[in-house]
Amino acid sequence: MTNNATERRNFPAGFIWGSATAAAQVEGAAWEDGKEDSVWDTFARTPGNVKNLDTPAVAVDHYHRMPADVALMKDLGLDSYRFSTSWARVRPGDRGTSSAGLDFYSRLVDELLGAGILPWLTLYHWDLPQALEEKGGWANRDTAYRFVEYANDVYSALGDRVQHWTTFNEPFCSSLLGYGSGVHAPGRQEPRAAIAAVHHQHLAHGMAVNELRSRGAQQLGITLNLSNSIPRDASDPVDLEAARLFDSLQNRIFLDPILRGAYPEDSLKDLEPFGLAEAIRPGDLEIIGTPIDFLGVNHYHDDQISGHPDTSGADGHSGGAGRPVASPWIGAEHITFPSRGLPRTAMGWEVNPDGLRRLLVRLGEEYTDLPPLYITENGAAYDDVVSDDGSVPDAERTGFIMDHIAAVGRAIDAGADVRGYFVWSLMDNFEWSWGYSKRFGIVRVDYDTQERTVKDSGLAYSRLIAASRDEDSGTRGTATASMV
Repeated sequence: MTNNATERRNFPAGFIWGSATAAAQVEGAAWEDGKEDSVWDTFARTPGNVKNLDTPAVAVDHYHRMPADVALMKDLGLDSYRFSTSWARVRPGDRGTSSAGLDFYSRLVDELLGAGILPWLTLYHWDLPQALEEKGGWANRDTAYRFVEYANDVYSALGDRVQHWTTFNEPFCSSLLGYGSGVHAPGRQEPRAAIAAVHHQHLAHGMAVNELRSRGAQQLGITLNLSNSIPRDASDPVDLEAARLFDSLQNRIFLDPILRGAYPEDSLKDLEPFGLAEAIRPGDLEIIGTPIDFLGVNHYHDDQISGHPDTSGADGHSGGAGRPVASPWIGAEHITFPSRGLPRTAMGWEVNPDGLRRLLVRLGEEYTDLPPLYITENGAAYDDVVSDDGSVPDAERTGFIMDHIAAVGRAIDAGADVRGYFVWSLMDNFEWSWGYSKRFGIVRVDYDTQERTVKDSGLAYSRLIAASRDEDSGTRGTATASMV
């Protein structure tokens, strides 16, 4: 990890500094005010699915502590808060709209606006109503149409105050990991269902963008988790093929339909045995490729790829639950992630800030008419220790965040149109299959008392935000990219 303590740069005027969470990870109140099970509520109740049998039933109790949490955001100086609405709370059992569920999000938006914080709303962060999963979930094309109904409900309640609408967060995870490898909810290991889920989520995205734009929405986009796919040996045809396949599955089957209105030819060939072509109906790709106003980029690590067995015993992409591992059902059983000897986070992910710069520059080089980019998630899990004085000195996380912000600055210098950065996560929370064992927050949560404590990383991020502003004129000034 670099330590560019003196690296300074001008971020663009209006550059947004924010933080992010997801409903299922922070809200709790799992069955209050009419909310019914999401797939994650159901998945977590099955032993073996989530570490320590943890569930999102309480999470960090944001549902009840929301005003104080927004006040904490204001104290940190956030420009924007990226949150998700819960489909299972807004449309319990998908039987109709819950006024109580929508009222919570209405109060959240009002609280944010009152604190001078821009609401950045994500419609789908993996919490499909269990009732829809029991009808086939995302493997069922009808779920795409149900998503548009849900999006309309949320827009009817919040569209007068929310400007930024993200349709999906990381569809890679909720399709391939949820229906293919089974490490995410709903925990299915069905190749054809996974590929159908990819296409149906794309279709839901495109239909929702068209519908909300027809109703007056101005800023519509999607967030993808993207990674570089770097062959271990660029002269080795086996490594090159493995890197191509991983890039197809991690990146291009999501980027190309959305930005180009077509699946890559090699991806169609790879996935022919699993029914991708069969899932596509006339007109689908025109809908999926409808223009978007921004692309959210989530990035935690990049990947060195090999097609040979890894004998080092130090897999550079290790991390256990939630890991986007290649699976035999996609013909990728021989993909490995050899270590490069880089530092790692508590997830086992290698730390390479320049990988983010490389990714952002690549997007601009490979996709014409690329919409503006926002880093909608970037952060790291480390094993925090609370000091005797109650503070949380998390130097590794601080370095990770600041070095990645510096990498974003270098990408901007190289021509990337990046307009904002959201650190993941605002608070420690329910980390999916890892339960509460991994902490990503810049704010520590004591899970016994729900007490919040700003970590040193949060204080450093707050100082960076303050330094980036010229408070007299309201314009952006020069920021130190590694303010510790």
